[in-house]
Amino acid sequence: MPHSHRIAPGEKVDLSKISTRGKEYHDDRDQADREFKRFRNELDDLQTRLYAEGRQKLLIVLQAMDAGGKDGVTRSVFKEVNPQGIRIESFKAPSAEELSHDYLWRIHQRVPAKGMIAVFNRSHYEDVLVVRVDELVPKKMWEARFEQINQFEKYLSDNGTRILKFFIHISREEQLERFQERLDDPEKHWKFSIDDIKKRQKWDKYMAAYEDVLSKCSTDYAPWHVIPGDHNWYRNWAVAQVITETLHEMNPQYPPLAEGLKGLKLE
Repeated sequence: MPHSHRIAPGEKVDLSKISTRGKEYHDDRDQADREFKRFRNELDDLQTRLYAEGRQKLLIVLQAMDAGGKDGVTRSVFKEVNPQGIRIESFKAPSAEELSHDYLWRIHQRVPAKGMIAVFNRSHYEDVLVVRVDELVPKKMWEARFEQINQFEKYLSDNGTRILKFFIHISREEQLERFQERLDDPEKHWKFSIDDIKKRQKWDKYMAAYEDVLSKCSTDYAPWHVIPGDHNWYRNWAVAQVITETLHEMNPQYPPLAEGLKGLKLE
């Protein structure tokens, strides 16, 4: 049944003790599917109000191991929303221009404007994940970035950006099944690369890196949520629930009719 996956500030996270199976948190898939459709309808209405209001903004960060389901979440949860009011940003390896700036430069350019929702498919957290596991920068440098990221997110929050962060937590066994499916299905070959295998061989190092991210960078103003990802139906339900509840808290309103237009009769 409903369960909070939010990580409390300062909580020490051990991912090996957090189940990846949604069935352990919600025992009625049919009910979950009905609730998910309701969440999605509410999200459509709330996002329209947010866009019309043009005052508040929402940033959603999605992180996961390869084949974790970031794209699936985005497609499913935001299927009904007005595309004018949402931007999906994907952060891959930085370009030469991006590397000539500080690591947050490219991130800051893509944070949401007023009235918008921005979804980050991967994010600034790659700079304490990939760079750490692949030893691209010294430990002293990536360790300092935890506090830098917290301060960056605090700055965004202080300037009106609501922030939600989701780590989609899949098992190593589930990832293997999804990789094999991509290899077996010609329509999914484009999703697979040899780099996926190389990263999989570093699974334990990535888990340690993610545990530090979740333990050190979940705050009241930018909380992390660890979402069980082995069952897509539960993953989508859980993410949609958090986003919908947050937008209800933000309570966006349609702006009033401009002064002088009330009672106007058009001919």
